[in-house]
Amino acid sequence: MPESLRTDLHEANRLSWNAATVAHNSHKGDQAAFFRGGGSTLFPEELELLGPLAGRTLVHLQCNAGQDTLSLARLGAVVTGVDISDEAIDFARRLSAESGIPAAFERADVYAWLAEAARGGRRFDLAFSSYGAVCWLTDLDAWARGIAGILAPGGRFVLVEFHPAAMMYDEDLRLRFPYSSREPIEYVEGVGDYVAFSGDGLIAGERTEGVKDFRNPHRSYDFQWGVAEVVQALIGAGLRVETLREWPYSNGCTPFRGMRSEPGRRFRMPEGYPDLPLMFGVSVRREG
Repeated sequence: MPESLRTDLHEANRLSWNAATVAHNSHKGDQAAFFRGGGSTLFPEELELLGPLAGRTLVHLQCNAGQDTLSLARLGAVVTGVDISDEAIDFARRLSAESGIPAAFERADVYAWLAEAARGGRRFDLAFSSYGAVCWLTDLDAWARGIAGILAPGGRFVLVEFHPAAMMYDEDLRLRFPYSSREPIEYVEGVGDYVAFSGDGLIAGERTEGVKDFRNPHRSYDFQWGVAEVVQALIGAGLRVETLREWPYSNGCTPFRGMRSEPGRRFRMPEGYPDLPLMFGVSVRREG
């Protein structure tokens, strides 16, 4: 992997995510039954950008515990999910087996996986990442080149992500972080239980109480990357931008206290605050 990558931070984040994933899934009830009953965790924004999925090969990068991955597979895609967290991948494999939805799951650092897949000649019609993926990347250019290297000719990469403008604020809407920073931001408290914090927003099926007052024993490190930095990295890797979108609401997650809920598990800024862009999406294509 490139020397610019902070693999020490990746390893710290792996441990933090292993602990947090247990807490997150503890609130989500019988997920296998939810999927057997035809459930899906996807939102319209992802589906619109991805387009038709039947018969397409798709890699879901930084797939977490596989719920979105299996939702994509149910729509006919031949899906591979990749994540650095052992706990997340183990859970995703069990959920695939118990729900009866076939998908492959591979545990790896996303940079190492992209390099190895390219060397092995693996190519995909679609690559996909969403919701809290970009902030864990330590080198955008290497990430974008890696994605370009595993797309088939004409293949596309789709990203739906929380907007970096919103990520400048803490949960009490106090300005805390820069819009963009190439230096890692350390969180002594590690990855938190944002599923519990978001109430029913991130739970598509049955909610259970689960873990109470979660405290992560492992600190975490992330980065602030601006929209232009993300898109320019993809352009620099030779990918052509097809769509760039911003949305004034957040799907599922409530990053701030007191957010206003809308149908479809969407959340807008609290009463009395002007709209901010809370999500953005981009679709890029590999030519020829």
